[in-house]
Amino acid sequence: MKKWMVVSLGLALCTVSILSGCSDKEAAQPDATPKVAEDRVTAAGELPITKEKTTLKVLVKGSAFVEDFATNEYTKYLEEKTNIHIEWDVAPEKSAVEKLNLVLGSGDLPDVIMGFDVSPTQQLIYGSQGDFLDLTPYIAKYGIETKKMFEQVDGVKDAITAPGGKIYGLPLVNECFHCSMGQKMWIYKPWLDKLGLAVPTTTDELYKVLKEFKTKDPNGNGKADEIPLAGAAVGPAVNIDSFIMNAFILNPNNTNRLYLNNGKVTVPYNKPEWQEGLKYLHKLYAEGLIAPQSFTQDRDQAKQMGENPNINILGAAIAQHNGTFTAFNGPSGRWLEVTAVPVLKGPKGLQVAPYTNSVSQGRYVITKASKNPEAAFRLADLMYTQEMTLRNAEGRPDVEWKYAAQGELGINGKQAIWKYTEAKLANVQNIKWSQTGPSLRTNDFRLGLVADPKNPLEVILYNETKNKYEPYKQKLDTVLPQLFFTNEQAMELADLEKTITDHVKEMTARFIIGDANLDKEWDGYLKNLDNMNLKRYLEIYQAAYDAKKK
Repeated sequence: MKKWMVVSLGLALCTVSILSGCSDKEAAQPDATPKVAEDRVTAAGELPITKEKTTLKVLVKGSAFVEDFATNEYTKYLEEKTNIHIEWDVAPEKSAVEKLNLVLGSGDLPDVIMGFDVSPTQQLIYGSQGDFLDLTPYIAKYGIETKKMFEQVDGVKDAITAPGGKIYGLPLVNECFHCSMGQKMWIYKPWLDKLGLAVPTTTDELYKVLKEFKTKDPNGNGKADEIPLAGAAVGPAVNIDSFIMNAFILNPNNTNRLYLNNGKVTVPYNKPEWQEGLKYLHKLYAEGLIAPQSFTQDRDQAKQMGENPNINILGAAIAQHNGTFTAFNGPSGRWLEVTAVPVLKGPKGLQVAPYTNSVSQGRYVITKASKNPEAAFRLADLMYTQEMTLRNAEGRPDVEWKYAAQGELGINGKQAIWKYTEAKLANVQNIKWSQTGPSLRTNDFRLGLVADPKNPLEVILYNETKNKYEPYKQKLDTVLPQLFFTNEQAMELADLEKTITDHVKEMTARFIIGDANLDKEWDGYLKNLDNMNLKRYLEIYQAAYDAKKK
């Protein structure tokens, strides 16, 4: 026996797990293609799924919002409709990764693993060993709703397909239109109006606006207490460089900043354009236009800054939505007084809004232990229907939600699909799964929610994204998809990725605040990246990407 170190990399959840596996087993590369039976389930799309009551053993990641999966209303409804009884093994949420690793290492597998978002790397390793079933034959024979999902949402099939064309895990798809272009800036409109300024559209205009915010006392208290611009240190959508850098070079909305250039995996942070962007940001910082807290504060501290109870001190903020630095329905009401700054045009005319997809990999995996994998797959396929998605995510029809009446308009201004009722569930409830299992929420579905005039948040986010960001959306052929790494690749990347991304984050901050001199220390920074083996790092990603495309 030998130890496997599996690392979920790229756009997936970054974790490191120690997993046990048999080396001779992997070398043999057994044929994991399942033999689809003819008579263990009813015809595709027919309910119940099985004529005889069937039991599936499901290992599920626990949820802080679900009281008891065994007695949950959604569970009962599924069992009633399908004739499939679920025998649950609930892994506590805080120790779920350890539980999954123990189960995979022991070989005592359940029929189904659900809710863990099993990484592409784990899928590839355990799929090639035969522990996870290839689902492509089941999709071909029974996947009515899965095939619809592939047609409705661009890139889903490609995202979940491993090298060799096999699919080892079904996803949760939750398209969030405004999240897909999440690098935004929000600016306080009353200050612009008071100073007679327009919303900035270029980097030069932004500099002038921030300068006026700092020097013209827009909050009118006679003090120089205004903070022209702030960010936070808790993710790529709020980092101070995230939105502004796209006026100089594409700055992808993920922690490793990888993207494709004519099919080649690359990064922006070793390019001359990145240096130019840093010079601009340093200029803003040196003139007191960027809050020093931007490099250290968390979301709570950011909200305290924006919701200052005495008087507003914040002019603009880098954030995915207008509730990061201000509170939705908060006492100040400032969240309704900010407007999105459109994608900035840089000195060379670049305007781009980085794009990310909405696919949670490995939400539902069927193992070799399943005695009726056809039923297990059919159950997952059923969960992609609109009704089951609503029951999973929102609750019971005509209780927590209902279908929209003819003439009711959705967030996108089109005929609405559904709406909330007045009923409210407690945070911990036993009605729904709170998105634990597979479900399908397309943009049309999410934006088909009846627009609520009492809560215009989603309408605001839709309109701002549609008008100011979508016209500049990153070209899809430059978006690096989630990749499947071999065990050897994963082990090599584990140290490389952390070392490189930590160094880039540190030096980006130091260059902006002036702790490192851009003119004198840029070449040394590039040399350090070379010494950290950035070339090899990109080669591994390239190999995984090429394998996926083949």
